[in-house]
Amino acid sequence: METNAQKINRARRALEGLTVGDCFGETFFPGFAGFEDRSKSLEDLIADRTLAVTDWFWTDDSQMAFSIYKNLAEFGEIEQSALAQSFADRYEVGRGYGSGMHQLLRRIRAGEDWETAARSMFEGQGSWGNGSAMRVAPVGGFFADDLKRVCEEAEKSAVVTHTHEEAIVGAQAVALAAALAWRFRQENLKPSRSEFIDAVLPFLAPTETTAKIRRARDLNRDIETLHAADILGNGIRISCPDTVPFCLFAAGEFLDDYETALWETVAALGDRDTTCAIVGGIVVMFAGLDSIPASWLEKREPVPAWVSNV
Repeated sequence: METNAQKINRARRALEGLTVGDCFGETFFPGFAGFEDRSKSLEDLIADRTLAVTDWFWTDDSQMAFSIYKNLAEFGEIEQSALAQSFADRYEVGRGYGSGMHQLLRRIRAGEDWETAARSMFEGQGSWGNGSAMRVAPVGGFFADDLKRVCEEAEKSAVVTHTHEEAIVGAQAVALAAALAWRFRQENLKPSRSEFIDAVLPFLAPTETTAKIRRARDLNRDIETLHAADILGNGIRISCPDTVPFCLFAAGEFLDDYETALWETVAALGDRDTTCAIVGGIVVMFAGLDSIPASWLEKREPVPAWVSNV
């Protein structure tokens, strides 16, 4: 029988991989002034594996993941009302939230019921943005011993802000990938990309996101990462169908190498803080915490005390 401490430790591993990935990816947006040689293009900086010399700051991806991690540690499951309130209370305008989240979190902070507010988004369709997927890896870590529970809790975490079926499936896919990465590690088995994604697919409802994840599984074994991003999307549309399939491709390709996984992911550009957060949160579950370069951890903005003290 697993202890709660074991579950929290797994969730924390996912959180570490996610937050470092988020900070890393954020440095490769145009206009970031943290590189010594500012004459180089982003593509050249990435090709040369040049790191920003200044500190790396996390975005809304990490901020919302912190709330999920804290919620799991406190309640042992996703307690939706508390999570919605934490999202609203911890909301910081400058962290890079999408326009819909700016509106939604302000409404919740002002006292509106979170269920009513979330369902009303985008003329009642709900959001299908990648925000549901970017923050969810700790759910996969926490419930990694029970894949059915992973799906249930990932959905609960998603619908607090994202009620569209694409956003729900996107969150489930990422949480499952994080859980399965840990399970493969426990079995001392390094799956191929197709084997890894194959383990995720049976749990997903038939949506556009699912169809594109299946396509990520079926791409040629020797396909270049950038070509895969051209086919699958790189998150530039900020939607789950445009983000999650590529992230599962990248995680499946580089499951045992955190550093390479993030360099390959960021090379696709797009919504690079989010794609790197998702891939980082998955890959660390297989590759381990010691796969994160120490210098990257040092550059990351410190995790807030309200999270570190869990």
